[in-house]
Parts: sequence; structure tokens; C-alpha cells
Amino acid sequence: MPETEKYPVLSKVNYPGDIKGLSVHELKVLCQDIRNYLVDTISEIGGHFGGGLGTVELTVAIHKVFNTPYDQVVWDTGHQAYPHKVLTGRKEALKRIRRLNGISGFLKRSESEYDSFGAGHASTSISAALGMAAARDIKEENRKVIAIIGDGAMTGGMAYEAMNNSGVLKSDLVVVLNDNRMSIAPNVWQISNYFTEMIAHPDYNKFKGQIWDLTGKLDQFGDRLRKIAARLETGIKAVITPGMLFEALGFRYFGPVNGHNIHQLVKLFEQIKELKGPILIHAITEKGKGYKPAEGHWQKLHASTPFDKVTGKAIKKGSAPASYTKIFGEALVQIVKDNPKVVGITGAMPDGTGLDILQKECPDNYFDVGIAEEHAVTFSAGMATQGIIPVVAIYSTFMQRAIDQIVHDVSLQKLHVVFAMDRAGLVGADGPTHHGTFDITFLRMIPNMVIMAPKDESELRDMLYTAVQFRKGPIALRYPRGNALGVELKEGFNLIEIGKAENLTSGKDAAILALGSMVDYSLKAAEKLALDGIECEVINMRFAKPLDTEMLDDIAARHSKIITVEENSLPGGFGSGIIEYFTDNNYKNDILRIGLPDNYVDHGTQEELHRLLGIDPEGIAQRVKTFYSSKRINQEVIL
Repeated sequence: MPETEKYPVLSKVNYPGDIKGLSVHELKVLCQDIRNYLVDTISEIGGHFGGGLGTVELTVAIHKVFNTPYDQVVWDTGHQAYPHKVLTGRKEALKRIRRLNGISGFLKRSESEYDSFGAGHASTSISAALGMAAARDIKEENRKVIAIIGDGAMTGGMAYEAMNNSGVLKSDLVVVLNDNRMSIAPNVWQISNYFTEMIAHPDYNKFKGQIWDLTGKLDQFGDRLRKIAARLETGIKAVITPGMLFEALGFRYFGPVNGHNIHQLVKLFEQIKELKGPILIHAITEKGKGYKPAEGHWQKLHASTPFDKVTGKAIKKGSAPASYTKIFGEALVQIVKDNPKVVGITGAMPDGTGLDILQKECPDNYFDVGIAEEHAVTFSAGMATQGIIPVVAIYSTFMQRAIDQIVHDVSLQKLHVVFAMDRAGLVGADGPTHHGTFDITFLRMIPNMVIMAPKDESELRDMLYTAVQFRKGPIALRYPRGNALGVELKEGFNLIEIGKAENLTSGKDAAILALGSMVDYSLKAAEKLALDGIECEVINMRFAKPLDTEMLDDIAARHSKIITVEENSLPGGFGSGIIEYFTDNNYKNDILRIGLPDNYVDHGTQEELHRLLGIDPEGIAQRVKTFYSSKRINQEVIL
């Protein structure tokens, strides 16, 4: 079917300027076209899905009413912004979203002038938008700044810090709360819609201003009238809307409004765009709106691999080993059943971390604190003071948000908190906002911290068990995204001696010290090197901190060529720890560090990125071969 028939209005729209003159009927058709286009495209290639379906009308209304990109729109949790990408010159590019050399799945300033602020993590939009508004005021510009927050992002404390500051600064700022029942969820009822339209209408605001001016001329009697009027308006809003909190923070509140009524949204945005001060519009939306398999299944189709367009079910690619996430979740349930003092804590990611299994099997031992990683860590510290053993399961990239709490609230007090960092290393299509490339670096600098990385799923189970049994302070384990190696899992668990590595192969020419996900790659690289006559000893180091110094002393005495391999940023990482130890002990061995570069890695599949960065088996083998033939000391390889 030709595009003009399949998407009758969208086929004529490429940029926001193309929708300025559309009628309400045409806008409704455009919204349906965008939904159809998202379903057709994302079902083929995969990607974030449900959130974008819920923001279609909001996106269309904002781009129709406001003069983007001069008026700046800041999106929170950028996966909601697929419709925004479609309307801002990236309609065709959406067909390669999250693929190697394709557009990002999140907002990216270098990608489009319409992306005012990059976002992959949640709860940042109001802070960024307020900063833009303050800068606009300094420069005496006339642009509007609009922040769209939602999909759980209002559970993050940073959003409220920004709102509090907005109320103090009183800058002109529009915040749109996209409430898809993943955070605040009041009912929508007609009287609220009527009241919202009334208080947003220019005539009402003009009349209100005139009354306010008149009462100001009536001395004490006028002051009493003002207080009564203010109480009346505040009281009505508090009774018939959930806006009391936002009003207390200094925002003028409008809502709840039906976030899927394009006519109502356009009308409301037109009415409030000239109002001054901080404004909050509360729009009720439905995640997955307009696509039945996604409606009511917010987590299921939040993000998806390619799926059947009719049923919404993922297209299976054959059997594969279980994921590290699932193996972790199942192991934690076993541990909790044996020890009820163990609990699991997540930051709004039960499915992503495997804690959904614990939630189902042992609900009393499961805690979801929302998108609030800082709170999650200090919450766990409080539990630990009372003899509870918290397992804090958070993606590596999101753990970055809680560094101060790990230092100040956990490590300084030597509290026994277990940090389970899923998605450590390169995560693939989500790209630089989600790669877990810094956790070894930022955890290694913290006193009292133990850092482990399993070579396979069996070792993951044993490391989790070891971490729970550890009683001397904080302990962390990191493991990659995706399917495990498929090794046989034994019954029960084994304790691993803290700080002890294991020798996997012998070899006289060089020693490869590998950590975590890179152990299997290093073994395969060693097999390739053996074909070229280079025999490598491969060590599964297991621990980035503390290092197995007895093993390192032995390696230093037997090998002149030593290679470290890790899936972490090289500066400050595992390899840096090895070099520090060798330098402190005046060892003169030649050391090659292989790992991730000192820059942000773009998106692509994990396999593609490993190959491009030279940390796949072929890349490791080639670099070791070159290093083995070299004479340089302390060579560093950073792509």
C-alpha cells in the first residue's frame, strides 16, 4: 500500500511546521497515523514501544502550539519520544533506531536541533528545563521552555528538588506530567476537566487579575477579601484536583486533563502559553494506547525485541541459555528461602533485574522503591544496621546515580550491603546512556568495597551466595546483559574465598588476566593464539578488589608479558589496579591493558561493539599477538 494511503496525513508531515495549519480532524488522523507507523516499524526492528504510544497526542499538541525548536522541549526518560522523532525529521531514520550507525533510542543533542537535552536516565527534565529557563531570562530571550516528565520519573527525588527550586525562582516554565499510571494516578472526571478549562481561559485570568487589583485598593477590607478569595481558589483546586502538592511547590496546576484528547490539549496549551511563572499540566495517558496487546501490559511492551504485529508476542529465534538476569533472580529466591533476613531491593526495575521472581515467590522480602537509586542505597543501609541483608539489584549505569550514598551511607559505616549490578559492560542497542562501563572504576576507589565478576552463570550463583555470607562490609558483583554461557548448574552453592583467582590454562609465553565476561573471550583468544605458536596462561581473576596478590607475585616472576582484559573503561579500571600493584612492588613486566576506551561508546549489538572495539576473541588474539612481538614496557592499548 502506498504511504499516502497507509498514513494519509503523516505522509505529508516531516517537521513541526507541517502541522501548524492542520484542522482538529487532520490532527486526529495524524495521531492515528503515528501510532500505526510506530506499530509497523517497531514490530519489525524492536525498541521502546509502550511509552511512545502513550505520548502521541501530547507530542502533536506541543509541536503544533509551540514554536519548536526555538521554544525548547525537554523530554524525560527519552524512550517516550519516538513520536517526537517522527515529527522532527527522523521518520525514515526510525527504521534504523538503536541499530549500529542508526539514530539513538533516546534524546541526543548531536542528532537533532529539536533534541534540546539528552536523556536516557529518568527524572532529569525539570532540572534541565529550569536551567534553560534561567539562562533564557539572563539573555532576555522570549522562548518558552517545556519539560515532559512521566513514565515513573516522578518517583525520582531529583524531580521534586527541581520543582522546589522552580517555585523559588518563579521562572516561566511549563511542566507536563505525562501520568500513565506508572507514578501518580488520580481518576479523570468531567468536573476536573471543566475546572481546568475555566482557570486556564484568558478571560478568567484577566478577570481574576482585575479583582486582585481592585481589592488591593481597599486597605484592610481588601486584604481580607484577598485572603478569602485565595483560600477559596486553593480550596476548590485541592478538593477537585490532585494539584495541592504542585501548588505548594509554587506551580499553577491545570488538570487532570485527558492526554489523548488532541482538541482539548491544543486548546489548553494555547491558553496557558502566555501565562507567567511555573505551570504544571497534569495529563492522564495510557501506556500502549491504541495497540491492544500493549494496553494494560505496560512492563511487557515497555521495550521489545521484534514482535508479531497482530498478537504482540515476541518473535522467537530458537532456544538459548537462560539470561544472567533470570539466573540471578532464581538464585536469590533460593537464598531468601533459606535465610529470611535476605531481601531484594530494586529501583522500579523488577523485570529488568530478575527481582520479579522474588516478588512473586517471596513478596515480603521484595522492595521496589521507584526510580530513586540514591534512596534505594541509603534505604538498604538502614536495613543493614538492623541485621537485614539487603541485595540491591540495580543496573550498572543507574548505580552511578548513588555513588555518594555508597560512599557515605554504606562504605564509611562498613555496612553489609550487597550490590548486584546487572548490565555491566556494553549493553547494546540502548547505547551510551545505558552501557555499564564505569562501575569497576567508581567502586574500586571506595574503601571497604569488594568487587567480583563471574566468568559464567555457575560462578554468578556462587558469588551471590558468597556476597550474602560476607559480613565485613559492602560487596558488589557485576554481570553482563544477555544470555549466559549455558554451563551446567549444580545443586546448592559454594563459598568463594574473597580475593582468590583461579588458573584456567597453562602457557609459557604470556599471562592473560581476565575478569568477568572477558574470561570466556580470553580462553577463546588463547586457543587462536596457540595456533600461531603463542601459549598463554589464562587466569580468571574473579575479583577487581581485592586483587589476588599471591597470584600476581607468581605471575610476575614467571611471565615478562602480561595482558589484562576487562569490559570496563580502562582509566581506573581492573587493569589500572594491576599496574598500580606492579608499580608499587617495582615489577618491570610488560603490561598490555585491553578494555573499553576513554570515550562514550555508541549503540549497536553487543557483538558488533565487541568486534569494533577489539574485545571479541579475534580482537583480543590479534592485540596479544602484536604485543607479544613488541619490546615496549607498560604498553597501553586504548582505541
